[in-house]
Amino acid sequence: MTASEQANSTAPGLTRWAVLFRDAPEMMEIRADKARRDAHVAYVREHPELRIGGGLKPDVDSDFCGALWIVEAKDRIEVEHLIHGDPFYVPALRAYEIFTWGKILEGRTAVL
Repeated sequence: MTASEQANSTAPGLTRWAVLFRDAPEMMEIRADKARRDAHVAYVREHPELRIGGGLKPDVDSDFCGALWIVEAKDRIEVEHLIHGDPFYVPALRAYEIFTWGKILEGRTAVL
């Protein structure tokens, strides 16, 4: 296996998870708080198990309505701990669903 393939494969004993966040409109106030946003960015950078993530908008010029994370973790409980530790997670304003996620093109590297 090449270094690129190793970097893009899931470690043994881990599962890939997709987390879909749905934000209430009031979540925009949380996103606008610079200190909270900086804490959120620092938090996600400290967690390499969060392989990729970002905010979701219905259109380019729209407000954020949620987010999507791809996480590698042993189980759903680890994913929930990651979510609940995020400074952007406010239960009344941010709902989420967790799904197992399979990558159809296992050998393909995505650079975003």
